[in-house]
Amino acid sequence: MAREPKAHIIVFGNEKGGSGKSTTAMHVFVALARRGMRVGAIDLDLRQKSLFRYIENRKGWSERKGVKLVLPRTITIENSNHPDRETSWRIEGERFDAAIADLSQDCDVILIDCPGAYSNLSRLGHSSADTLVTPINDSFIDFDLLARVDPSTLTISGPSIYSEMVWESRKLRAQVGLGQLDWVVVRNRTPLEDTLNKRRVGDMLQQLSKRIGFRVSQGLSERPIFRELFLSGLTLLDLRESGAKMDMSHVAARQEMREMVATMQIPDPERLKQG
Repeated sequence: MAREPKAHIIVFGNEKGGSGKSTTAMHVFVALARRGMRVGAIDLDLRQKSLFRYIENRKGWSERKGVKLVLPRTITIENSNHPDRETSWRIEGERFDAAIADLSQDCDVILIDCPGAYSNLSRLGHSSADTLVTPINDSFIDFDLLARVDPSTLTISGPSIYSEMVWESRKLRAQVGLGQLDWVVVRNRTPLEDTLNKRRVGDMLQQLSKRIGFRVSQGLSERPIFRELFLSGLTLLDLRESGAKMDMSHVAARQEMREMVATMQIPDPERLKQG
């Protein structure tokens, strides 16, 4: 797990799935690339490969329309089918480390999209994160990913298995001399209107953030445009290049996205070079 502090690693992790991880990762990629950062990407969801499919759609749209779009440098990691688990995990660890080392040679930032379920590669991804981004849908179903809640009192009774894994990742980083992991929980698909459930989830997240150490960020609201953008591989930042007409909803969504990326506090390339 030890590595040279060359590239800042941002891991997108949520073991429930369906939280907009890949959409969030793609928007973060374009935002960082437009700041002049060289970005690499690894998709550890070996079954769905949603992030890489998004990137492939983007490349295809760019070629069909003759419009140049920024693209990340990607590396594919295959899982090991070795029958011995320890040997299999060692092989996967070597492949993961090699991919990080390769991308770190010419990338300022590496984005890693993890699967919506526990796996050895997901564990490796979380352990390597400088910034961990956990998008969740704005509901108590997704809140359960972070902590157990007493249904009668709406009080937090304890951390979830996922939160405990993040805690173990933090301890492992400390043991090998890496910096602190910055954990950002992103509230995705929040309803535009104010609701009691929305306020309750927000209050509970603020309480939990102080207990287990994460920051809360407003993410991408529930808007149809995010489902439409996937097929073309575009993001909100690409709408002008695509020729699409911008309405007030698009402008508001772009502002949400910018605020989300700003909350992540990703260091600029000059600071990254200084380690």
